[in-house]
Amino acid sequence: MATNAGSSGRLPGFQLTRPVELICFALCVANAVYLAASFVQGSWLIDPNGQPIATDFVNVWSAGRQALDGAPQAVYDVAAHKAAEDAALGHGFAGDYPWIYPPTFLFVAFGLALLPYIPAQLIWIGLTFPAYVAAIRGIIGHRIGLLLACAYPGIVANAMVAQNGFATAALLGGALVYLERSPVLAGCLIGLLSFKPHLGVLLPFVLIAGGYWRVLVAATVMTALLFAASWWAFGGATWEAFLHALPVASQASLTEGRADWAKLQSAFGLVRMMGGAESLAWAVQIALAAVVAILLLVMWRGKTAFELKAAALVTGTLLITPYIFLYDLVALAIPIAFLLRMQASTGERSGEMLALAGACLLIAVFPFVKAPVGLAAVLVVALLVARRAYDRPVRAAAR
Repeated sequence: MATNAGSSGRLPGFQLTRPVELICFALCVANAVYLAASFVQGSWLIDPNGQPIATDFVNVWSAGRQALDGAPQAVYDVAAHKAAEDAALGHGFAGDYPWIYPPTFLFVAFGLALLPYIPAQLIWIGLTFPAYVAAIRGIIGHRIGLLLACAYPGIVANAMVAQNGFATAALLGGALVYLERSPVLAGCLIGLLSFKPHLGVLLPFVLIAGGYWRVLVAATVMTALLFAASWWAFGGATWEAFLHALPVASQASLTEGRADWAKLQSAFGLVRMMGGAESLAWAVQIALAAVVAILLLVMWRGKTAFELKAAALVTGTLLITPYIFLYDLVALAIPIAFLLRMQASTGERSGEMLALAGACLLIAVFPFVKAPVGLAAVLVVALLVARRAYDRPVRAAAR
């Protein structure tokens, strides 16, 4: 298995400049105040009439309720699932939140549905947010990582709807933290991430390119165990329903545009938002994915610093999928953390902190603009990673 010196070490001397620390602290306070104010004014958790607000979390809780009631396959029936969502809230609401996760994620939904709706929502956030913070802290290798994780603007979008962005970032970031020092654990974390298969497309290829065979085997075994367990718990009919539901969900999301195109933080969504045809959107997305995949394979086969490989992998993962929303961009904190880790050991590149601040600002302004600004933020981070990857061999050759 390939290894790189310093990939799992600690940086006891890691520190930010005083102005950056103050800005991060202010962002932490702003995130907390925003959530508190949203709750008080009735736009988070409970509306002004005292009724639960319909957000993405109702999708998870109602799916768990259906599984508890002995009808797990019904989560893929749009009408039945919508009725379950209305029942979960105690009132109807416009639209719906279709369940498109594989049956393995029903274990999480099942557990949450054992609790009342609002407490379950708070517990889901309360469990996954610390896991995300721990992953960022582990990447940074210093307690300042706690501050950086809490300051990242993307956490608010995920908390407001109680989505799985914290869980995704925790699993992906944790896998990279343990990739070299504990391959089996890293593989297990990757296997747990299989509830979002579209975010794992690149992982097998880069693991093979980097020679991380134990990680790959552990991930495969974990994924297989989850599949077997869900088949046993929820039945083969649930998996059949899932496979039948996939093309329907794809048609609704990527062809008909059930969600606003501006909510898709991808090249595909950008093209569709600008009025481009679906065929053009797919051509752009596939071309981007092909370029990203090739560059990643070259990087992971080479001697690039592990921090850059990890940052590039997560950034590339966020770029190649057409189906990605702002809450998924909690994971963008991972490559940012790896770049900051590199700064601690090799120094800051000109304009790097300013560019990272710009990426965070793009995430923060999403509620106020109707555009895929999250895609722009990912591209900014991708350019920073590419610059460092290019700069290192150039400087080495000059010496």
